[in-house]
Amino acid sequence: MAEAIKGLLGQPKTLAPWLFYDAEGSLLFEQITALPEYYLSRTERKILTDYAPKIVSLAFGRHRVMVVELGAGTAVKTGIFLSELARRQGTVSYHPIDVSATALRAARLNIEASIPGITVSPQITDYTVEALNYARPPDTRVLLMYLGSSIGNFSPPDALDLLLKLRGELLLGDLILIGADRVKDKATLVSAYDDTAGVTAAFNLNVLRRLNREIGTDFRLSNFKHLTVWNPTESRIEMHLESKISQQVRIPASPENPQLEIQFVRGETIHTENSYKFSSAMMGSWLLQAGFTPIKEWSDADYLYSLTLAEIVSK
Repeated sequence: MAEAIKGLLGQPKTLAPWLFYDAEGSLLFEQITALPEYYLSRTERKILTDYAPKIVSLAFGRHRVMVVELGAGTAVKTGIFLSELARRQGTVSYHPIDVSATALRAARLNIEASIPGITVSPQITDYTVEALNYARPPDTRVLLMYLGSSIGNFSPPDALDLLLKLRGELLLGDLILIGADRVKDKATLVSAYDDTAGVTAAFNLNVLRRLNREIGTDFRLSNFKHLTVWNPTESRIEMHLESKISQQVRIPASPENPQLEIQFVRGETIHTENSYKFSSAMMGSWLLQAGFTPIKEWSDADYLYSLTLAEIVSK
């Protein structure tokens, strides 16, 4: 939690989005994906449903394919692709990676119960800093799945660094299938992150509850409110927690730090998440810069969202 404390003491105050995904946060996020305002999940699901056979045909080639998924969550959408791949090659080795043990348990139960021929090997890790850990059988190519437009949680330089890191852990002929949420009208974007039922607000505020539980801070959740901002200059949705009053929050003493006090003025925010939105050409450009060669892009009829398949053709 040293990263969280550092972010709270900085100016502006920030918290890393991985902090959202404790057990309660993971459950809330699954509720978010089913909300009417949150078009991302249902649109990505439709693209996978419509195009999974074509994606598998391009990925399958002359070699068997194993699937490694970053930020897998409960892997509900992934099952669409895994079912098609299992139909083609009989058995599939699937390695979901996430920071949430709760989500990975659900993913394993869901996939193994519903799709014959899938071997699920979950890995609880932060893929942004730790190496991918999986056993690759001979004559097998890896398909790295990165769905949900999760790449949009990183600034462009950090996203490129992550793609370069991932490329360095893959081999010639390996592939990536990556989701990207496209730029669209402000009202649609904002409502996707500020639903009328208040589920996203609860998800955002839950990070303070987690800090109270895990490091002993004394945040009063009623003193903060969920705030969603569209930043057109940076092409991103921002989520914040805004202080309703002037207040101070205590961070108890630890072996590393003395007791600390965080001061908030009314209206000051903690910046908890960015979600960058992409033009049609941006994702292809990032992949090329990271050393991947785009093969094909698929989108929905309204061009809300896209999936891009790319390959490593030279090392």
